[in-house]
Order: sequence, then C-alpha cells, then structure tokens
Amino acid sequence: MKENTKKAAKNGITFGTCLAMVISYVNWHSIGWAIVHGILGWLYVLYFLLIYG
Repeated sequence: MKENTKKAAKNGITFGTCLAMVISYVNWHSIGWAIVHGILGWLYVLYFLLIYG
C-alpha cells in the first residue's frame, strides 16, 4: 500500500510540474519563466486558474 501511495504522489508532482511549465511557456513564451513556474508547480497552476480562469 505504501508503495502505491509513493508512486501516486510522485506522478502527481510530475504532472503538476509539467502542467505549470506548459501553461507558463504558452502564456509567456519564455523558457526561463517555464523553469521557475515548473519549480513552483501546482502553486503556479492554481495562481493561473485564479487570475486567468
């Protein structure tokens, strides 16, 4: 059971990072900002949804 939880958490973090980077690049056309927003992950995704969604 613990292994499945760890795997799910890792996939969720990876998806959030990827999503943040794609949204950032499409919106700002900057690899630098995409990296910064990828590090912030879900925080940037939530910010984007609140501001632009």
